Amino acid sequence: MRYTWVMKVTGKVAVVTGGGGGIGGALAERLVAQGARVVVSDLNPTSASEVVTRIDATSPGAAVSLGGDASKSEDISALIALAEDTYGPVDLFFANAGISGAPGLEASEADWDLSIEVNLRAHIRAAQQLVPKWLERGEGYFVSTASAAGLLTQIGSATYATTKHAAVGFSEWLNVTYGDRGIRVSCLCPMGVNTKLLYAGQESGSALGAAATKAVLSAGDVLEPADVAEIVLAAMDAEQFLILPHANVLDMYRNKGADYDRWLRGMRRYQKALLGESN
Repeated sequence: MRYTWVMKVTGKVAVVTGGGGGIGGALAERLVAQGARVVVSDLNPTSASEVVTRIDATSPGAAVSLGGDASKSEDISALIALAEDTYGPVDLFFANAGISGAPGLEASEADWDLSIEVNLRAHIRAAQQLVPKWLERGEGYFVSTASAAGLLTQIGSATYATTKHAAVGFSEWLNVTYGDRGIRVSCLCPMGVNTKLLYAGQESGSALGAAATKAVLSAGDVLEPADVAEIVLAAMDAEQFLILPHANVLDMYRNKGADYDRWLRGMRRYQKALLGESN
């Protein structure tokens, strides 16, 4: 049976993780502006609460907040329960929480574990809880925030590049497996966005970390979170899987696939230039 889904935000119930600022905060505000009711979650409960306070100024009662770890099953359950108790069943889930990770092979076992938990398993655990409910209802929308690093790579951080590739892969699998059963999936892969995460490498004290930030800053425009949020909702209306706020990422991705070895050689040259090394 072929299901149809019309993504109208008005009246929908959404959960946004990593919603205490940046893209997540902008998504929460944009969703409410278009008539949705939103549960805003963040590891920092104060940040999540501040986003809801801003929303309340123009749309009282349209959003609530809850502090929590987006990678923990019990915290995901609490978010879903809060949404259901306050507004009703969750229609839209934005798996937006993420971390930058540690640069290079110096990343410890704990660094790897944390990146895998937050950048990948948080998405898996949310889907495990939501998809069965959505299958019963015949509809639902899962939006994964990955990165252009999930299509290309991330100079500097192996943990970030690897887990963002995995996040894209999981989103693809969800789309293929459930896309004809009423469940829509989109994957957001931005490049430079003006958030704290963008500058984490620059402040890491590592040459590779600084190169990571420099690579993103030199690769294209740095967008504001509000602009990205607008692009995301427009893409959801079109039921578009791959959301690319930076159009040049698609060209880079095509060049990579057209000649992988040439692309890798070019990336090595680019990395040397960023590190101030001679060829």
